[in-house]
Amino acid sequence: MPAFTPLLRWIAATIAMLALATAPIGVTAELALGSAVIVAMFAVKRLGSGAVQRHVYLALGTLIVLRYVWWRTTETLPPIDDLVGFSAGLTLYVAEMFCVGMLFISLFVIADPLQRPPARRLKPEDCPSVDVFVPSYDESAELVAATLAAATTMDWPADKLRVHLLDDGGTTQKRNAADPVAAAESEARHHEMKALAENLGAIYLTREKNVSAKAGNLNAALAQTSGDLIAVFDADHAPTHDFLQETVGHFAEDPRLFLVQTPHFFLNPDPIEKNLVTWARMPSENEMFYSVIQRGLDRWNAAFFCGSAAVLRRSALEEAGGFSGISITEDCETALDLHSRGWTSRFVDKPMIAGLQPETLAQFIGQRSRWCRGMVQILMMKNPLFKSGLSMAQRIAYLSSSLFWLFPLPRAIFVVAPLLYIFFGVKLYVANVHEFVAYTVIYMIVNMLMQNHLYGRVRWPWISELYEYIQMPYLTRAIGSVVMNPKKPTFNVTAKGVVTEEARLSELAKPYFVIFAVLAAASVVAFQRFFADPEINDLMLVVGLWNTFNLVIAGVALGVVAERPERRRAQRLDVAHKAEFVIGDTVLPVVVEDISIGGVRLRPLGHVPAGLRLAGAVGTLIVGVERTGGPAHVTVRARRIGADEHGVFWGMQFDRLTSAGYRVVAEVMYGHASVLDRFRERRRSGKSLVSGTAQFLRWAIGESGRAVQLAARRKPGRASLPAQGELIPLATVEDDRRFA
Repeated sequence: MPAFTPLLRWIAATIAMLALATAPIGVTAELALGSAVIVAMFAVKRLGSGAVQRHVYLALGTLIVLRYVWWRTTETLPPIDDLVGFSAGLTLYVAEMFCVGMLFISLFVIADPLQRPPARRLKPEDCPSVDVFVPSYDESAELVAATLAAATTMDWPADKLRVHLLDDGGTTQKRNAADPVAAAESEARHHEMKALAENLGAIYLTREKNVSAKAGNLNAALAQTSGDLIAVFDADHAPTHDFLQETVGHFAEDPRLFLVQTPHFFLNPDPIEKNLVTWARMPSENEMFYSVIQRGLDRWNAAFFCGSAAVLRRSALEEAGGFSGISITEDCETALDLHSRGWTSRFVDKPMIAGLQPETLAQFIGQRSRWCRGMVQILMMKNPLFKSGLSMAQRIAYLSSSLFWLFPLPRAIFVVAPLLYIFFGVKLYVANVHEFVAYTVIYMIVNMLMQNHLYGRVRWPWISELYEYIQMPYLTRAIGSVVMNPKKPTFNVTAKGVVTEEARLSELAKPYFVIFAVLAAASVVAFQRFFADPEINDLMLVVGLWNTFNLVIAGVALGVVAERPERRRAQRLDVAHKAEFVIGDTVLPVVVEDISIGGVRLRPLGHVPAGLRLAGAVGTLIVGVERTGGPAHVTVRARRIGADEHGVFWGMQFDRLTSAGYRVVAEVMYGHASVLDRFRERRRSGKSLVSGTAQFLRWAIGESGRAVQLAARRKPGRASLPAQGELIPLATVEDDRRFA
């Protein structure tokens, strides 16, 4: 009997919850119940954030969600004899129930996120051999050099570390292309990358043909190497020195461990962060995934490979036939296959790579479209529900990760649905204002409170809705293309380092302006019909408020498609590294305050000699390098002299970085993961539902106005990539306070 006690408790709790959720009460009582639950949730939150409080909080919220589902199912669907209304209403109902289902699946996944203890440090003689794979396609030499320099200087026994540049841009197939210009470019890249790898102590690898995209590139390297473990870093993902020390020890604890995944951390804003100017104060979008969802997946042995910033066991990969390549998201697919074979995974929630993400909307949508199409491919061709070898928890976890990418469909339905009633009088559900407030409004408040409780430190209110809306117009088509032909999607490399020379509208802006205009017109019509037709007042008020909510999101989205200028080609990282600056016979102690592959900002310590001529001067930066124990010298050119509240600072541009210079940059930027962790923690500023809503409304007004003004005086423009080897003069860039 004792063995069945936990199960019986769960069954009893479920029966009690369902009984409460379906108990018939009046609308006034429903409003009182919902209000009481909201008050209780606030009270529970004030008691602390322990496991008991967390479960009680979520149970209270779940009660309201279930009561809403029961009401929507039993009382709000249009009569079946109204075929148009019933069909539209049923479509809306299915979309809502999909979202409710995803809510409950996500609650299961993140019910108890796992925080892994640090891995034990291995003695040098116990360290396994590691092959580092850096797959590359068309990235600039400077970008690749920074990653190779960081990878080759990682803290690991030198005889057990081999770094490989996997150049898919210089394959034999591309060098012999029919187009002579393309062939010449590929040949030049081949020689450039080969020399770059050799100068930085890495091994250059390429292959005959570009088959199976990134998965094929990795598998080709797998066949040419022999290390016990494989560390994978994208070409723009530079690791910190302690990356292997913090991850490899986990493999010694579990012989069936195939993966240790770490977070992706970025040095630059995505288009939402850049254009809404939230980069320095709002948690990054991927924080919710890595710091909450991946930890939740880790609890169920379902943390999956994210394509980079990870270490994998060679024997596991070889058992499965290498990296999977049926879908265009080879990372998640590979993890799914290995989990189904009984291998395990772990997630370490410590940022230890610094990468780049798309800054323009076009590149952002291109990247998300690939992710979306790949995950839908997995859902259709390797459905986790029917994949043998997985536990039930793993099936639910992988199903959650795949189904999530269907969000554009219900999001589109939620935008279109109120328009059907406003413009055409199609009744999608039957409810009056009192019922709407008692059930729908309370449900929405509770839903947001639950999300804020679960993700508050890593996601502001309404930001998830904004990201989904931004992706909706284009990802809806992407889903349709996969459904029509699951094997058709091809892998497209996401461009990085794109710069925007001036304020402009994105080339993808048109659908967002069209949707905004339609929603604005609908608001005018709803307002007019509300006062002109007393018989439809109640429902028109409900639908009008719903449309206004959509209009607010659409207004903020206009601010996202109105691209702000971003001229910085090399993103910087905030550091505090002592050094010396030598100009002529003068030696000055300085602090390196931020640094990139383009240049540094120096702040002098102490007295600066009067009459020192610095503007345009060439000097030497001497930096102590921990790995070698000695100083390293880098030539710099002064491009800017400025001052702030902390005193004078100097903007310096690196003057032709050598391989030794790249190692110095890697040492200063990536010597300690704590620099990345501090920056991440500084951005984890949560907002309450009230303050987050107020901020969102301010954006809706201000950003839509900015976008309309930009549209009135400018045509959509194009972003540009810097030419290889090009460094932007620091004199043309305002001091970047994002890292100050």
